[in-house]
Amino acid sequence: MTEQTSPPVLPWDAHNQKLVSNVHPTGWKNPTPAPRYNLVVIGAGTAGLVTAVGAAGLGAKVALIEKHFMGGDCLNVGCVPSKAIIRAARAVAAVREAGEFGVNVPPGTTANFGSVMERMRRLRADISPHDSAQRFSELGVDVLLGAGKFTGPDTIEVGGQTLRFAKAVIATGARAAAPPIPGLKDVPYLTNETLFSLTELPKRLGIIGAGPIGCEMAQSFARFGSEVFLVEAEHGILPREDRDASEIVRTAMERDGVKLLCCGKDLKLAKDPSGVRLQVGSHGQGYDVLVDQLLVAVGRAPNVEGLGLETVGVEFDKKGVKVNDRLQTSNPRIYACGDICSPYQFTHAADFMARIVIQNALFKGRAKASSLIIPWATYTSPEIAHVGLYEKDAKAQGIEVDTFTQELSKVDRAILDGETEGFVRVHVRKGRDEIVGATVVAAHAGDLIGELTLAMKGKLGLKTIGATIHPYPTQAEAIRRTGDLYNRTRLTPFVKNLMQRWLAWQR
Repeated sequence: MTEQTSPPVLPWDAHNQKLVSNVHPTGWKNPTPAPRYNLVVIGAGTAGLVTAVGAAGLGAKVALIEKHFMGGDCLNVGCVPSKAIIRAARAVAAVREAGEFGVNVPPGTTANFGSVMERMRRLRADISPHDSAQRFSELGVDVLLGAGKFTGPDTIEVGGQTLRFAKAVIATGARAAAPPIPGLKDVPYLTNETLFSLTELPKRLGIIGAGPIGCEMAQSFARFGSEVFLVEAEHGILPREDRDASEIVRTAMERDGVKLLCCGKDLKLAKDPSGVRLQVGSHGQGYDVLVDQLLVAVGRAPNVEGLGLETVGVEFDKKGVKVNDRLQTSNPRIYACGDICSPYQFTHAADFMARIVIQNALFKGRAKASSLIIPWATYTSPEIAHVGLYEKDAKAQGIEVDTFTQELSKVDRAILDGETEGFVRVHVRKGRDEIVGATVVAAHAGDLIGELTLAMKGKLGLKTIGATIHPYPTQAEAIRRTGDLYNRTRLTPFVKNLMQRWLAWQR
């Protein structure tokens, strides 16, 4: 039997007990290993789960090893709990802004933070059977709970048992890491791994890092009623994104009450009887702020410790396991996928990398990670979604582009929804109808970006998008209209002159 430690999820209520009973059940008995496995997977986050169940579904004999919780970050401390909180925060904003739609809401209506977090825990627990040890066992995967370690050219040890493999996959992911901030080691702080155990709303919340996690949580907690101080070393927020896009979100966040301290310099932290003292310089002004809770939302570290990678000649560094374009490590019998080896640390990226591993490891495939077209989204209000190249990236690569931008303020559905802050921006290779990148800023940009991703994958251009009928009224019309903008560029003076002469002859 595996040893069950105290749960890393709090409070230990019925919802979290249900979660743990699925993703790391007390008393789980590891199966007797098969003589030899086609595939042994270490890590049961998204990458490991998809690899294991996909391979088993094709008839492979598969073992899946998990040290902590099945479902990994996404289910337990990432996508699932964060999006539940974000949805609740949007409900708060909808109530606050209801007067704009002629809806009267009683004054003083506020969020019940305890109920918000209880709902999150309930929904997370309800989703957890999908990633459970029992389900994967029933799907033909040998699930072993414990720490896996390579012990020889074709062996992995877990819980005192030795598993032999033909091929192995490292899918151990990454974790929150502490950046080198003076005083950080001396103060209590939250990461995404502990934030979702809160049951009381912090009156004052400090957040370090204005990347996706920092921005999503800053806006959400501000909407719940926290006084939020968001510290970012660079200018503005979401420094990777299109600057026009991030500025729209920054304005929205500040309207929600987030106090942005960007271009932060000389950040120092100190323990205080009332919480954490945060000192930082921003745009020439010094700030000395006392917060009840501190969230550190920068820095990730790959989970490479204790795997025995040196034993089997798998190269790795501070960024994770090194792989080639076929996701093969320096040991040709061992592959890796997901956050442990990818700069794209997204659940959907891990999913599709796992599919590549199945092809290449089991069937000598030649599938390449570089062939993946990976979109992503930040779930602020409005959302930012992106796929492909940014204009600055295209310029750096020597690719000339034509850019077409459709503002949501000119889209009927966005006007009716009161969601006119945003745009659809598409970059095509100059002089050609080849989409190389796109950014969407909209209330549901994460849903809209799929159409542009499909177009890139299917090698469809803006001419085709412009000729595709969309229901009216929808915000997706903004995407179709970028096709209209492109089509107008084809009406050159020469073509227009020919058409005018033809029409004149027809009279």
